[in-house]
Amino acid sequence: MNLGRLRGLIWKESVQILRDPSALAIAFVLPLFLLLLFGYGVSLNAEHVPIGVVAEHPNPQTETFVGTLRHSRYFDVHELPSLAAAGAAMAQHEIRGFVWMRSDFARQTLGPGPGTIGVALNGVDANTARLVQGYLTQSWQIWLAQQQQEQGAAPALPVAAQTRIWFNPALRSRDYLVPGLIAVIMTLIGALLTALVVAREWERGTMEALMASPVTMAEILVGKLLPYFVLGMGGMALSVGLAVTLFAVPLRGSLLVLAGASALFLLVALGMGLLISSLARNQFVAGQISIVVTFLPAFILSGFIFDIRSMPTVIQGITHILPARYFVSILQTVFLAGDVWAVILPDAGALAMMAVFFLGVTLLRSRKRLD
Repeated sequence: MNLGRLRGLIWKESVQILRDPSALAIAFVLPLFLLLLFGYGVSLNAEHVPIGVVAEHPNPQTETFVGTLRHSRYFDVHELPSLAAAGAAMAQHEIRGFVWMRSDFARQTLGPGPGTIGVALNGVDANTARLVQGYLTQSWQIWLAQQQQEQGAAPALPVAAQTRIWFNPALRSRDYLVPGLIAVIMTLIGALLTALVVAREWERGTMEALMASPVTMAEILVGKLLPYFVLGMGGMALSVGLAVTLFAVPLRGSLLVLAGASALFLLVALGMGLLISSLARNQFVAGQISIVVTFLPAFILSGFIFDIRSMPTVIQGITHILPARYFVSILQTVFLAGDVWAVILPDAGALAMMAVFFLGVTLLRSRKRLD
């Protein structure tokens, strides 16, 4: 490998990047857009859910329970006169469910036996229905504990559970989504940008000029790899900075560990992009292949939004060949838990092997031929 020719190729690629608005947009504008879109527009929490309340015989007990629901950030309470009105409101999507307190609600709650309420939920969105059910159960238990304390009665259960949430005590879905989104952004920057730019060179004929020059394929690949690696790390730095400052996502791990894992994943993504460009020399085809092979799996099967352990066994096996799975795991660990080496080292090892594989296959697949 001739260092003089390599410096010339790196300079030529760097100038081409600076003159290409689309490359800079993918590296810096696209991360900003996606972070704003997902950070503010996507939430896995259910808050301010419209819920109906039907009290057949209003009394102080029903009022205090309704007050417990009103003071919760999870509910917007709508008091309704009857079960028929509540059913009609839920059918018209005015409320997501309703709580029914029977006429003997006060006697049940003040008596020796357990009090009961009726709850009906719209189960079309099963995930939201489960969340609302959990929130209602929690509100009910809090109200019962308050009533027992006011009456001076012994608690119904001899043991009171105290729950502690680790790593994300505020249960903010943004703290979970934003680190995973960085993996999707890095996939787009690495694979899509590299595949499109190299395919564009084939279309314009500049790659043929390189083929006719004395440079080797290894020099061509390294000359294209290094500038886009620097560009990708710049996009990574922008994404991490926005995550910490704009979205207040905690970064409990080491920046050095984060940078090292990001470099490994970026090498994998660049290797995939170069391999796609060597197979598809058309920008449209290369873009479609990049989206199907890299972006969609990173979005759906990496654990970014959907829990891998809840997927079918076959799909769980497929996720082991996806680089984004390991990078999402590293990002969520470094951001939310810290430098947990039992998680980071195996995932980083998998990324290193994938980087060697994709870059090696790209080098073996690339030849100084036009066919």
